[in-house]
Amino acid sequence: MFAELERSFPAQPAVIANSEYRARQQRLFSQLRADDLLIICANPVSTRSNDVHFTYRNHSDMLYLCGWFDPESIMMARQVKGEWKLTLFVQSSDILSEIWEGRRPGVDGALKQWPIDEALPIDDAEEIIEIALQDASRVQMRQGLNPSIDNLVIESINRRDRARQHFGKGPVSLSDPSSLIAELRLRKSKSEINQMRYSAQVSSQAHIQAMKHGKAGIGEWAIEAILECVFKYGATSGSAYPCIVGCGDNATILHYTVNDCPCEAGDILLIDAGSEYRGYAADITRSWPISGKFTEQQAELYQIVLDAQLAAIDQCRVGNPYNAPHEAARESLAQGLIDLGVITQTLSEALDPNNGQLKNWYMHNTGHWIGLDVHDVGIYKPDGKPRLFEEGMVITVEPGLYFGAWRTDVDCPARYADIGIRIEDDVLITSGDPDVLSSDCPKSIADIESIVGTA
Repeated sequence: MFAELERSFPAQPAVIANSEYRARQQRLFSQLRADDLLIICANPVSTRSNDVHFTYRNHSDMLYLCGWFDPESIMMARQVKGEWKLTLFVQSSDILSEIWEGRRPGVDGALKQWPIDEALPIDDAEEIIEIALQDASRVQMRQGLNPSIDNLVIESINRRDRARQHFGKGPVSLSDPSSLIAELRLRKSKSEINQMRYSAQVSSQAHIQAMKHGKAGIGEWAIEAILECVFKYGATSGSAYPCIVGCGDNATILHYTVNDCPCEAGDILLIDAGSEYRGYAADITRSWPISGKFTEQQAELYQIVLDAQLAAIDQCRVGNPYNAPHEAARESLAQGLIDLGVITQTLSEALDPNNGQLKNWYMHNTGHWIGLDVHDVGIYKPDGKPRLFEEGMVITVEPGLYFGAWRTDVDCPARYADIGIRIEDDVLITSGDPDVLSSDCPKSIADIESIVGTA
């Protein structure tokens, strides 16, 4: 497997340049007031058990604005003599801690290598931020990440001391800059697309290896191990989200992540898994027969989902509303199920959100933004109407059909009992045709059947 992967992986893309981070910062600063104080706090470290922590992953806004990955950090920006100055508070160099936990860039390393103007020890953050608050009228900060800084800012806003009474010193309001940053993050640069394409390519190879090793009797956990192994072998940080590996009726559970059942002959295996590379996620779903050949009824449903996905991808074009892929997928799925006799209503009746029969078998949206977060930021209806696609946006396209015989709310057709199928790709909006970043991952019936079980 590993020799094959060496041949299959593309070259890793260049890291995002500091000049691009600086441009992002300036685009954000241009939307702030001169008397704003911007504070971006790192994600807290999370305890897994006792003194064992979960693998650390910094806040996406911190990654977007300066590329800083390490914990216990705060980014602060303010105007000094008419120019925006960005300060990063970081962990100081500490030999004992570094012996146990790994090397730190420290203050000197942060200033030399990161797109910032000043680096200071995190232990000095509260004192320096408190001083900076005195020259601000408004604080731009998302609360809930660092309780100490939250309290410091709230106390400063609520303070009624002599300096405020005489000179108007100190902030009077708090605003969340998340929506401003989200608008910047929504449109991906060429460098960001390169990171995402690589993550999708590695993820595609992971799905291919899972297919190759698929066979009756293999455990869902073993397939998950193959996926995570390839993610790591491809130099990614691992899974962008918990892997969904569901066989048989588990494939009809949308967010099934237990992954502890054996795969039985004749089952469909649904895998929803993607890697994260330098913070950027991939999100790919494939569904395939564990025994290597689709049964007639499995193929019928699979082709309906695939046709719906292709119709939806074709709607991922500049100027189309973001929900155009969803509507195309719904119409295609409904018509397919009408043709099979599963839906007994007319097409318009089947699509009715309240009484339509399609919702019995397809109950989720067809896609979401993807980038530094799997479910990435960006309002879908900023003015109450569906946002129009623009070049540089990336969206998943993931229609599915789920016939869980275990459900008591609907009568599941016996012919399709316990078949769950979803097909998902990551699609870049371009000035021309949609660009499927995950196109390396096979999805036609013929291609899948030629791969499964060949390892």
